[in-house]
Amino acid sequence: QVRLVESGGGLVQAGGSLRLSCAAAGSIFSINTMGWYRQPPGKQRELVATITSGGSTNYENSVNGRFTISRGNAKNTVYLQMNSLKPEDTAVYYCNAIIILGSRGHEYNYWGQGTQVTVSS
Repeated sequence: QVRLVESGGGLVQAGGSLRLSCAAAGSIFSINTMGWYRQPPGKQRELVATITSGGSTNYENSVNGRFTISRGNAKNTVYLQMNSLKPEDTAVYYCNAIIILGSRGHEYNYWGQGTQVTVSS
């Protein structure tokens, strides 16, 4: 059983910072790309940022320069440092991971339970 456990959401004023964490646990062979997605109220889920196992990153345009995605040394954790937060960043943030469970290399897509980020104006 593989789980992604998120933490770090909360309420912050505009201009403030938050750091989200996500740890993958379970019988994992390896993890490829990890990322963060968000779902604003009344909208569809959207990409925020991704990072490959080699460290290559990709950001949604509106967060580029304000958010930084990184992975822990053990490669089974991913972080999202969010600075200069804006009210439009308010959303439920979801961790995502492409995980290989065995030596055959089959990839599976996993999601965390979501963590609420609310930015007040």
